[in-house]
Amino acid sequence: ATSFFVTSNGIGNGGNLGGLAGADNQCQTLAQAAGAGGKTWRAYLSTQEASGTPAVHARDRIGKGPWQNSKGTVIAKDVAELHGSNGLTKQTALSEKGEIINGRGDTPNRHDVLTGSQPDGTAFAAGEDRTCKNWTSSTQGAAMVGHIDRIGLRDDEASKSWNSSHPSRGNDGGCSQADLKSTGGDGLLYC
Repeated sequence: ATSFFVTSNGIGNGGNLGGLAGADNQCQTLAQAAGAGGKTWRAYLSTQEASGTPAVHARDRIGKGPWQNSKGTVIAKDVAELHGSNGLTKQTALSEKGEIINGRGDTPNRHDVLTGSQPDGTAFAAGEDRTCKNWTSSTQGAAMVGHIDRIGLRDDEASKSWNSSHPSRGNDGGCSQADLKSTGGDGLLYC
């Protein structure tokens, strides 16, 4: 049974997902519509420490694994493998409908997935925003994104990272829907 997917569409309000609860709800709603709603779905997102509220690490929100896509392909057997040599590629990072998500070279490119996370799945330190103000801003800030297809502008680790490629940026302050689209994203999530 499906235990991993990339959202086929974003919430549509840039980095303002309505916090972690709003993001989880998006995962649950899309899973439900695809007939996979019989389990608790969580978005792979971190939040940063803010005004005394401790950070939340994406790797701690997603259960123990294994994770498989809608075709039954195992992406990773456990949290260590997910953050090590996992099976995530453009061909395996399917939507809840079992569809391939557009990547680099496709029009439009939608390969940036919101994670707010470091490569090991932990949150960034407080200070520099990497979570669009903990998923509540659609103007100022930045969200760390990963590349679904593991391809970027350079042949380096960051460009090939599924969960920590580069921060969002753009004319509206970094967190608007237009900003997310401008660097090859659409506000998509890993569930």
